[in-house]
Amino acid sequence: MFFSEKLQLLRKHRGFTQEEFAEKINISRQAVAKWESGQSYPDITNLIQISNILNVSIDYLVKEQECTNNPFSTEFDNIAEIIDFRLEANINTYAAFMNETDSTRLNSHDYRYEKGEFVYHDTWVGGEQFAGEEAIWKNGKSVYAMNYIGRVLNDKFSGNFLKEALRKADYKMPYRGPEYYQSGEYLYKSKVSGDFIWFQGYEEIYFMNEKIYECYFHGGLMR
Repeated sequence: MFFSEKLQLLRKHRGFTQEEFAEKINISRQAVAKWESGQSYPDITNLIQISNILNVSIDYLVKEQECTNNPFSTEFDNIAEIIDFRLEANINTYAAFMNETDSTRLNSHDYRYEKGEFVYHDTWVGGEQFAGEEAIWKNGKSVYAMNYIGRVLNDKFSGNFLKEALRKADYKMPYRGPEYYQSGEYLYKSKVSGDFIWFQGYEEIYFMNEKIYECYFHGGLMR
């Protein structure tokens, strides 16, 4: 696999358009298009920026590799469809007050969503302090899972606002909610290190600048 192919695949996996990616490096969209078509090659300064933004080594970017050595081939070549399904399941389960199902554990809260060859299941225990896991299966094989644990910090917390924020997740932030979301006096923040293959994150909610909720989460693709 050549640099041009890897750049395009990695950029799309991170959810960036060519314009958005170009802005992060402070170059033109045309320059990115030329890199991805193999018409030109970035200099070392741009390679360092690309490496940092895409969270891969420069060595991986510049060395030609067979597809069998590419971490985005084989089991990872359908990452986009897993993310798409996760986002669809998100707005059809807990965050949207839909598709609650029978408990799978003692006193657990469970949500399930199915479409085609995919199945999503979210199960959690607790209340103001809670812990849970969501997972996705494709054709009966687990392909993705995320664990989370969180707590409510005072009585100003609004479960409806949390659900509203979670429904705003998008391809750039498909893990829990968006990076920032505000409605009235409530503010949701989320930050993530890593990517959909392997990530750790933290979300919090503020009411009038006072933190009232927090949640840690981590997950990734199954192999």
